[in-house]
Order: sequence, then C-alpha cells, then structure tokens
Amino acid sequence: MSNTALSASSPPPIAEAAEHLRAGRLVGFPTETVYGLGGDATSDRAVARIFDAKERPRFNPLIIHLPDLEAARKLVEFTPEARRLADLFWPGPLTLVLPRRADCRVSLLASAGLDTLAVRVPGHPLAQALLRAFARPIATPSANRSGRVSPTLAEHVRSELGDRVALVLDGGPCRVGIESTVLDLSRELPTLLRPGGVAQEALEGVLGPIASAPNVEDSIARPSPGMLASHYAPSIPVRLEALAPTPDEAWLGFGAVPPGIRAPDLQLSESGDPIEAAARLFAALRSLDRPPFTRIAVMPIPEAGLGAAINDRLRRAAAPRPGA
Repeated sequence: MSNTALSASSPPPIAEAAEHLRAGRLVGFPTETVYGLGGDATSDRAVARIFDAKERPRFNPLIIHLPDLEAARKLVEFTPEARRLADLFWPGPLTLVLPRRADCRVSLLASAGLDTLAVRVPGHPLAQALLRAFARPIATPSANRSGRVSPTLAEHVRSELGDRVALVLDGGPCRVGIESTVLDLSRELPTLLRPGGVAQEALEGVLGPIASAPNVEDSIARPSPGMLASHYAPSIPVRLEALAPTPDEAWLGFGAVPPGIRAPDLQLSESGDPIEAAARLFAALRSLDRPPFTRIAVMPIPEAGLGAAINDRLRRAAAPRPGA
C-alpha cells in the first residue's frame, strides 16, 4: 500500500483516492479546517479502521462529510433552522448534529450508536472533488491519533499515521486551521457542542441564544467529536494564561510580549489576530512538542470570536491525562 502525499503543484490523484475508499482503505485529504482521515461512511469495516488507525475511543463519534445539502438531506432530518444555517454557512466549517433518517446508510459505528448524526459540507476544492468522485458519504475525523494535535499540513498526516493511511492528498496548508464548529439541532434548544471555525456570535445572529454543551461522563456516547476533557494534547504538558516562560518551557506567543520577557519561540499571531492564530495553532503545538522543552507555556488569548475555539483546544490540551 502506498503512502504518497503528492505535492500541492502535482495533479491530485482524485480517482486513485476514490478507489482506495471503495476498497475500504483510508485516505488523508485536506479540508478548509484541518486534514481529515476519510473512510467509507457506509462500511462498518472502513469505519472500524478509522477508529483503529486513530486509536480513538468508540464513544467519540465521527463527522460525515458530504458534497452538498441535497446529499446531507438523504441522511438526516433537516429542521427549518438547519436549512437556514446550511444555506448561509455551507460549504464551510460548520457541522450540524441532526436526527438520522430511518433509511440512513451510514454505519451506526460512525455515530456511536446514537440516533443523531453529525454532518458537514466542506469547502476545500480537493475535498469536494473527492466526495463527488467517491459518490458516497465519507466519515472523516481529523487525520491524527486520538487526543493528539490535529494536522494542518499533509506531512503532519504522514508523520502521525504512517502506513495506516493509503494515500494523502496534498492541498497545502489548511486555510482555517481549526476544526469545524459543531451545533446540535436535535434538541429543543440549539446547543453548541464544540466551538470552531464559525463563531458562536454568527450562529446566534441567525438563531438567537444557543445553549452550551452539557458535561458528559467518559463512558457515555457523545453526540459530537471533540468533547473529551483531555484532547488535542501534545506529549508534554501545556500551561495556559502564561505571562512569562520558565527556562525549560517552550514559549508560544499571541500579540505583544510584555516588556523584559524573552521573545516567543513561536508566535500564533504577533498582531493578535485570532484568525491567524487559529490557522497556526496545531502546527505550532506540534513544532514545540520536543526536547529540550518540558512544557509549553501559552500567552493569554481573548475569548472573543475564534479565540473561544482556540482556548477550547488549549484547555483540552492542558487537561490532566487519564492515568497521569
């Protein structure tokens, strides 16, 4: 099995990638958020391979990627609110959790046995080309081992998953660089399950107030990925709201550095731009996750807009690890 990432300037082997998916193998491909690890969502075996490749807890469901709204309507029941959001934000970094249709073809393993399904229409042209060539739903978590930093470059997928993935389509750096927002519309009140590439304020501008996700036990099936307390974690600890680093810490900056403090080892955004910071976040954590550093210290990041999604990822990266 080849594990080739074609350069962004090479003709992308879409047909070859689709053949791998039809054979039940896994393919890495870019979306506008992060690189995804795709498998045939209608195949229990392919979905099981995704969990195996990621070493992912079975109670953390997968997002199903589709080429357009009409394809999504074949899998889930759309409410009027869901249709409004799809018209405004699809293709794009918004995932909607909706009730499964009775004739939904997607493997129950992909949704952890729940009666809901998380669906998204990605905006990246390579993702769209693959979805249309394959002509089936693609179950697509981020292309990394579970709990690790999400990939924003093709080389991250290769280094993280190796021969667990048959082919990686190289579309260059991801534009958004942080996962999709996940909104549950299967409840009485719309509920934000995961902050992401579409800000909560933008959704509330359409729907009005949105509830926050409830806490769930580790053994309970979640309606969305990204809801584990410890997630998106480098191998070394992460310290948040840091105003200065210690000598052994990697120093991850955001905005202006306080006077007298050494320059950051990496900057998420020197100008304090949360969009720039989101696009750089996972690559920065990967780069700093190495000797001689024993911890990563992160400067404070405001909660407004995409800052909320960045801080959500960082809090999960900094959370105590199971068994630690």
